[in-house]
Amino acid sequence: MHKPNKSLKHRNLPLLLLQAREGVFSKFRPILNEAGVTEQQWRVIRALLEHGPMEPRQISDICCLSKPSLTGILTRMDELGLVLRERFENDQRRVLVTVSAKGAELASQLAPRIEATYKELEALIGQPFARDLYSILDLLLEKLGGTTTSLE
Repeated sequence: MHKPNKSLKHRNLPLLLLQAREGVFSKFRPILNEAGVTEQQWRVIRALLEHGPMEPRQISDICCLSKPSLTGILTRMDELGLVLRERFENDQRRVLVTVSAKGAELASQLAPRIEATYKELEALIGQPFARDLYSILDLLLEKLGGTTTSLE
């Protein structure tokens, strides 16, 4: 018979957050799968639409993607025509990534279903709870040292 480890007194917050994330994302995954877009690609498109053109390091921070993974993701997105990458004139080592017209069009096509899914989630958990959840998550990120949407 398994005995619980009594030295661990707190609930497993990282696991609970992952499970909640998976529960929420399972509602969106079919939409992205149908469109032929990966979750990571969608995160990049959303970040670029919300924040405008960015350097890969900024995208990496906002989208919680490792820099090596992001390199492959951006290469594939560039090949698919979803993003544009341009080198800075004054520093050829730096790259600015922009959502392309095709990427913006894809987001526009998906927006009605994505928004409908948000409404379904709000109906499921209640609008007051959804509003409180956003506030609590914003506060948690702030207390942990900044938000994931920071461009600094």
